[in-house]
This record gives sequence, C-alpha cells and structure tokens, in this order.
Amino acid sequence: MQIPYVLSIITFIPMVAGLALLAFPAEKKEAIRWTALTAGIIDLALCIFVYFNPVRPAVERFDWIPSIGVSYIMAVDGLSLPLVLLTGIVMVTGVMISWGIEDRPREFFAFIYILACGVFGVFMAQDLFLLFFFYEIAVFPMYLLIAIWGWKQRREYAAMKLTLFLVIGSLFALVAALAMYFQAHTLTGVYTFDMLKMEGLAFPPEFQRWAFPVVFIGFAILAGMFPFHNWSPDGHVAAPTAVSMFHAGVLMKLGAYAALRVGVMLLPEGAKEWMPILVFFSLVNVVYGAFVAMTRDDLKYMIGYSSVSHMGLVVLGIATLTPQGLTGAGLQMFSHGAMTALFFSCVGMIYDRAHTRQIPELGGMIKKLPFVGIAFIFGGLVSMGMPGFSGFVAEFPIFMGAWQASVTQQNPAYFWIAIISALAIVITAAYILRAVRRVFFGAVPEHFEHGDHVITPIRTMDKVAIVILAFTLFMLGVYPNWMAPLIQTGVDNVLRLLGGA
Repeated sequence: MQIPYVLSIITFIPMVAGLALLAFPAEKKEAIRWTALTAGIIDLALCIFVYFNPVRPAVERFDWIPSIGVSYIMAVDGLSLPLVLLTGIVMVTGVMISWGIEDRPREFFAFIYILACGVFGVFMAQDLFLLFFFYEIAVFPMYLLIAIWGWKQRREYAAMKLTLFLVIGSLFALVAALAMYFQAHTLTGVYTFDMLKMEGLAFPPEFQRWAFPVVFIGFAILAGMFPFHNWSPDGHVAAPTAVSMFHAGVLMKLGAYAALRVGVMLLPEGAKEWMPILVFFSLVNVVYGAFVAMTRDDLKYMIGYSSVSHMGLVVLGIATLTPQGLTGAGLQMFSHGAMTALFFSCVGMIYDRAHTRQIPELGGMIKKLPFVGIAFIFGGLVSMGMPGFSGFVAEFPIFMGAWQASVTQQNPAYFWIAIISALAIVITAAYILRAVRRVFFGAVPEHFEHGDHVITPIRTMDKVAIVILAFTLFMLGVYPNWMAPLIQTGVDNVLRLLGGA
C-alpha cells in the first residue's frame, strides 16, 4: 500500500498547521495546544507508515521553474528516512513538553511547525535549489523562537549569533552549489539543479578540489563543526526547551546530512582528497567538546558542549568514507537526536520548577521528580555509549570505520584519531555521572521544600514525551536491525559514488 504524494504531505502538514494556528483567537490556548498536537501526531503517524512500509515512496517530481532548471523533486533513501522519522518524533514530543507555555502559544507552535516543514523538506529534497529553499525556512524561525521565548539574559545575543553563523555557512554552501549548477551545464549543455542527475556527472577533479571544502564546511557549520561550533551551546542555553530539542535533536543533523548529501555524494573525488584533513577537525570536536562539557555547571551548557562532542563522532564517521563509519554516522545522527531531545526535555522540566539549571544549586531531584531522574540517567547511559543502549550501537561502528580507513587508505592517522577520540568516552562518563550525583541524589536544598520554589510534579504530557524518546533509544539499543540495514542501503549508494572507497 502506498499513499500518493505522501512525502509532500508529511512536509507540508506542519506548514499548513502552523498557518492555521495563526488564525486561532489568541485566548483559545487549550484549542491551540490540542490542534498543534493533533497535527503533529498525524504527521508522525505518516512518518512511521513510510518508514516501516516495505514499498519505498515514489519520487515526487514536477518542473517548478523550468526556465532555469529548477524542479520540485522529493524522495527518501536509507540515509534520509531515519532522519524524517526522528523529525516527526522530536516535533510531537516538543509540542508535549511545551504544553504549559502561556506566552503566545499560538505563535510559538506556529513557528515550531514552520521550522519542522523546512527540516522535512531538506531531508527529502533532491533538487539543490529546493534544498536551499527549505534550508532557509528551517533556519529563519530559530531567530524568532529564541529571541521571543528564550532565556531573557541571553536570548537576543544567542539568536543573532546563531542566525549569523548559519546564514554565513549557507552562503558559502550556496556559492559552491551555484558553481556546481554552472559546471553541470558545461558538461551536459543543460541547466539543472537535479541532484539525482548530478550524481551521475563526473565533475572535473580540479573543480571538486576547491568546491568540496566550501560546500562541506558551509553545511557542517550547522552540525557544530570546529572551529565554527561556539554558536551552538549559546543557542542551546538561550532557547526554550522545545527549540533546544529541535536544535540539537534535528537541526544539527540537518547540517551533517546536507554536508554528506551535497558534499560527499556530488563531489566524491573532492571528498577523498579533503577528508584526511577534515577528520582532524572532528577529533577536536570530540575531545574538546567533552572536556568543556565537564567544566560546565549549567546543565544546558553541559549538554550543549556534549552535543558538539557527539556530533564530532558523526563527522568522524563520514570522514572515514568506509561502510562501517558511514553506517555508524547514520545511526549516531538518529541516536544523538533522540538522546539530546530527552536530555533537554529533562532539563526543561527541572528548570520550570526549580528556576535554576546550576548543578551546585540542585540536589535530591530524584525524590521530587523521579520520572525525570530515571529518564536523565537513561539518557546518560546512552551518551556514555554503554552496551545495550543506542549510543554503543552507533559509536562502535564509527571507531571500527576509522580503523578500517587506516588500513584501506594506508593512513595511520585514522587509527590514532580513533584512539584519541575514545578518550572522550571516559570524559563523557565523568561529567554525566557528576551531574547525576549532584543533581538527582543527595539532600534536597531547603528552599525547594518550602516557599515559592516547591518542586511540583511533572504533567502527564511530559511523561508521555519522555516515554516516547526513551522507548525509541531503547529499541535502537537492543534491536538495531530495525534501522541499521536501511541505513546500509543509503551507505551503499554513497560508496558506489565514491568508486568503492
């Protein structure tokens, strides 16, 4: 069974829902919340249907602006389909976590859904123009969501910093994309942005040599790649909870996916030449991010730098250009997306009740918020890469891919990079266990027992969101076969384009 134009339906349900929400009277807050949740559940149901349907959706194609070779082309493969499912999960749980927002929930949910439309579009677009079109839709609402609903002490600075970094990165990538457009015309005599056609073109090696780092780094800025990473923790800290979930859970994967889809798959010779150099930046991401996370007393900053570290593993997996490394990178994008969404939801629940995220000011939260404590510990075990959890399933192939690259590419640097990167596992365990001990165990501070800071229980919606995220991580950890073979099909296509590299 197949639903006609299901990919377009998934992409534009959030846009339609967002615009419909803006038509609601502002005082109808309960109706706004339920409408937003209903739209999200319908979209998630379609994502699940497409993911588990053995019949892959047909490519959706029509000429959009034929005079300049722009087409509307939507399709999914083994690399993008898990990220489409992840976006649906984060979207629904983000709405649930934001159930208690009283400040203009109509506009808040509308902007969240417009953002989700852009993210879905990037993961499905097979036309370069269309990809950038959706990319900008995904970036723009972030500024408003942080600047209006974010943490008052940092929101304007963080929103502007995030937007400038991402726009500058997309500008770099756009320059390379336009160069690919004109180069494709030189090779074929036809102007086209169709990436499915570009995959079959052999761009000249000298062209790939300069175009690849421009497009890869332009997109990798959104993935938090060193040294262009420091916008990310500030964005995490200032953003409201649902936006932090989207930011770390989905948007950073959007950057990594676009770097892989446009950079590696369209410019494979450039990838083979530059990856042995770019892999060192991933090493800095992994180790530096872990060490900085260990020094932070703000829970959000700690998780923000942890995301920088874990996204470094994604870049490392891509940089190996091996079957194991690329498969691990795909699994890591999904695992880390669900894990950080779980982490930030827990921190948001604590902050809403304790009015602080400072680790030294917290304590004994397991007694007041047992559901949150268990969820945070679960997320911590995933983050540490413990066997039986999705983090282990994702990270182990990445290290195996680095070892394989050191052999097949006769480059011992990959072996040492894997060894040094493994140090981050120890550091991650240190800061996660430190946070668990100091935040959730020990004595409850006196001011949380009496007065205005009494810790109240979490809502049913919060519990449902936690269960959804934790269950997703659990299933990937104990039975990775529901995702790994699918990702492998996408990896096989990448390797084909790389000539079996």
